[in-house]
Amino acid sequence: MAKRWTISEELLKRKELDKFYIKENRSIGEIAKILNLGQSTIYGRLLRLSIKPMRSRKMRFNNKRGDISIPEGYSEQLSEFIGVLLGDGHLTPTQVTVTLGNKEVVYVSYLTKLIKKLFNIEPKTIRVRNGYHVVYVGSTYVVRWLLSMGLVFNKVKSQVDLPPWIFSNKDYVKGFLRGFFDTDGSIYKLRFGVQLAFINRSLPMLESLRSCLSLLDYSPSNISQFRIYLTRREDIIRFFKTVNPANAKHQKRFQMFLS
Repeated sequence: MAKRWTISEELLKRKELDKFYIKENRSIGEIAKILNLGQSTIYGRLLRLSIKPMRSRKMRFNNKRGDISIPEGYSEQLSEFIGVLLGDGHLTPTQVTVTLGNKEVVYVSYLTKLIKKLFNIEPKTIRVRNGYHVVYVGSTYVVRWLLSMGLVFNKVKSQVDLPPWIFSNKDYVKGFLRGFFDTDGSIYKLRFGVQLAFINRSLPMLESLRSCLSLLDYSPSNISQFRIYLTRREDIIRFFKTVNPANAKHQKRFQMFLS
């Protein structure tokens, strides 16, 4: 049976919990470390003092990290990141990952800065056995937020589409096209010119890509073998001028083909 507190002991413990748990919004684990006590002891004190546990308010509730912030509104940078994820991105219940080629070191740096600006966190980068780079953020909080926006775990099986808000602003459309082309697009030489290709295995996504390009007055091809093409020289030049892909790999090939 727990020892009965004196009035002064009860006042002291209530004052401690009022400071740490209520006013400073610390977790039970954090308070336990400060007071050098077990978490069960802190939890027991909350119950004895009739202080209702408020786990959902704590910053690390369900891995909601205090160092991560969620964008407050829509922006061109957010739509660009959505384009990246719908290109070479992947969601698991606990992580957001983007896989990039072994020659995309410059773009890896660009993407980490974009993520840092959006979520106030430095993503981690690893190089896997085949030389590819994986940029990732471990946060169920960010994953749940992206899922609420319409993203999915399996893009092909779910036949994912882009969030409708992207169509509300031409700058959002440009941002989305930039992120998508940087990760899942290509530019290559034809016998009589140059061509851009947008590749995806989701038909709703391809239809939306065509709509995005048409909204900006480009002349995209029909969907063919999970691809959409831009072939007109004036379209390609304007795409690199106004959408302005951030992946140095694409910029280098553009300069080489159209010089």
